[in-house]
Amino acid sequence: MQTTAPANSLERDVGIMSLVGFAHLVSHFFQLILAPLFPWLREAFALSYAELGLIMSVLFTVSAVGQAIAGFIVDRWGALLTLNCGLACLTVGTLVLATANVYPALLVGAVLIGFGNAVFHPVDFWLINHKISIHRLGPAFSVHGLTGSLGWAAAPVFLVSIAVAYDWRTALYAAAVIPVLVIIAALRYRHLLESVERDGEAQVSNVSAREESIFAFLKVPTIWLCFVFFALVSAALGGIQSFSPTVFSVDYGFAVGAAAMSVTIYMLASGVGMMTGGWLVLRSQRLEQNITIALAAATLAAIVIGSQIAVPWLALSLMAVMGFGSGLSGPSRDMLIRKATPAGATGRVYGVVYSGLDAGIATGPVVLGRMLDAGAVSEIYFAVAVFLAAAVVVAWRVVGMTATAEPHGA
Repeated sequence: MQTTAPANSLERDVGIMSLVGFAHLVSHFFQLILAPLFPWLREAFALSYAELGLIMSVLFTVSAVGQAIAGFIVDRWGALLTLNCGLACLTVGTLVLATANVYPALLVGAVLIGFGNAVFHPVDFWLINHKISIHRLGPAFSVHGLTGSLGWAAAPVFLVSIAVAYDWRTALYAAAVIPVLVIIAALRYRHLLESVERDGEAQVSNVSAREESIFAFLKVPTIWLCFVFFALVSAALGGIQSFSPTVFSVDYGFAVGAAAMSVTIYMLASGVGMMTGGWLVLRSQRLEQNITIALAAATLAAIVIGSQIAVPWLALSLMAVMGFGSGLSGPSRDMLIRKATPAGATGRVYGVVYSGLDAGIATGPVVLGRMLDAGAVSEIYFAVAVFLAAAVVVAWRVVGMTATAEPHGA
């Protein structure tokens, strides 16, 4: 565990949170760079739902592998270089997608975006854990989660609006500008992203890290349980993001634009849940209890949507319940990982654990895409409910193991 914390001014902490939040928003925006455009891509390239799901799987498989590697790079080279390389990959990958004329080109673009997306969680949590005052960690985790949800919420609105008004290629060209803006902001305020050693707060952690193998953290069982937790939650999320518009269009009768709003509603509610979750963590350190309550609400909402017993407007409203529950669990989840993280291994641990998020999103769309191709549309929400319920079980196991061992912290 870090033995000291930076004594930052509120202004400095807010500046760091703002940069981290802006980057995280862009990361989540680009995780949904293709899903809202599926109706156009399916028609333009004559693709099946399984083929569309494969594009997302390629993106998140690359991101999962790259994220684990990026954690080592962040620990060694710091945040600024790692972040800007990732942003450059996002821009180039989006331009490849915008100019694609064949299906393999879409896969190439997905690979580049996957590499770009890989850097954000290791960079973000490295900065939060090393640069933010310890008494502001709760709000920092909430802001981080909120901006990610806003990125997810903004993507369908931004992309669908431009695609409807112009075409899907124009939507992608417009999106390619966004990472460039973050690069400019990161360079302008680079002093906030400088190496943690300059703050003097991680000297003990760094010495400890040099005394053992850089792979020693992989021996900690709770790290892998956290990986499984993320894989389960994100498999559910992958289905929601990729195919909710299809469910609300086919089974609930919404127009394309309105059906796409199901994802936006989910993500906006998730943002509200994230902010509430930060407050919850400050008042309850029973992390497993917090996660159970939050994900139980999301699970029940998924079951109702899948059963089609609700009228269309109510089913759409239940997307907000699902989003709020998922978001509410976020800060408790991040604190859980912090407690399981060995000293001096922040980037590596978050890289590996958050690669579970990518692994889940990589597999979820393929499995659920095959369900859609087989005619099981709203039933994908039953699969979502199973993933979320399993995640609750894993969270209890993580807490049980950390309670019986000396917490390492981050």
